[in-house]
Amino acid sequence: MKFASLLIAAQAEVSEQDVVTPFEEILLVIMVFVIMFGLGAGLTPRDFRQALRRPWGLIIGWVTQFGIMPLLAYFLIITFLFQLPKEYAIPVAIGAMIMGSVPAGTTSNIFTYFSKGNLALSVIMTTNSTLWAVLMTPLSLIIFLGLLIPDGAGSQQIPPRNIIVTLIILLIPVVLGMLIRKYSANIGAVLELMGGLVGVFFILFLLSTWVPRNWGLLSSTPWQTYVVAIGLGLFGIIIAYLLTRGFKMHPMNARTIALETGIQNGPLALAIVLLNFSGDPTIGLVLIVPALYSLFIVLIATAVTIWFRKANLAEEQKIPSLL
Repeated sequence: MKFASLLIAAQAEVSEQDVVTPFEEILLVIMVFVIMFGLGAGLTPRDFRQALRRPWGLIIGWVTQFGIMPLLAYFLIITFLFQLPKEYAIPVAIGAMIMGSVPAGTTSNIFTYFSKGNLALSVIMTTNSTLWAVLMTPLSLIIFLGLLIPDGAGSQQIPPRNIIVTLIILLIPVVLGMLIRKYSANIGAVLELMGGLVGVFFILFLLSTWVPRNWGLLSSTPWQTYVVAIGLGLFGIIIAYLLTRGFKMHPMNARTIALETGIQNGPLALAIVLLNFSGDPTIGLVLIVPALYSLFIVLIATAVTIWFRKANLAEEQKIPSLL
């Protein structure tokens, strides 16, 4: 009965108001384009050449990004969300799987910078995972939503073709940013900084507008949903770090890959939901995990960054070249 009452309260909140207003939808999508533009502007052909010469960081990062994170989301969903009523659990699970299947975000580059990690590796991993996401994000959703929702409800609500089209559209500013950086390093650097700042502003925007207006929805959200949203980032960082250390990678690179893995592209996940569920009455429930993840990952990443920074500073003088 308790879960049923929580579900009723959450759905009532969704029906009373727009979880995301039309203005916010447009603004969030614009911010995602700016963030992706900044991501591309941070890259040079030299970054790709270095990555290809020493590809192990990229390979292991690819495995953690598209192997661990979707699988982690799946296990968190079946362990916690599926304790709740089906009417609530299924749309929330779809949002959680989207969050676990998207690539890394530019926020990971910011936290890597402040942690004194391998920034070059972080940036190239972000771009690599973003490019691979066109294939791996829809593939992950097909596989795991098929396991979670055998009747096909998940694939009906979010067709893989829509995800692919959305990701391709969002890759356009990445390519444009790379072209600008190629012909003007100074402008590219400014655009890269702008993308990172917009990523931070995105979180502040959620805190100042979305959270207060949807407080009733969030306060009625079952604790299991919070465990999934918080656990996705926290456990992703821990598992990726332990795995990379198991592969005998340098501790600095292991910490970089851990941050890169656990800090998913929250703005991209929200954009995918907004562009594919606009007008759907369940959009509020689908948005819950991506929104909560985007909020809590800042706190998690800050704590981890402080710890990693101390370790990286202690080793900084011993590291010649890590990428």
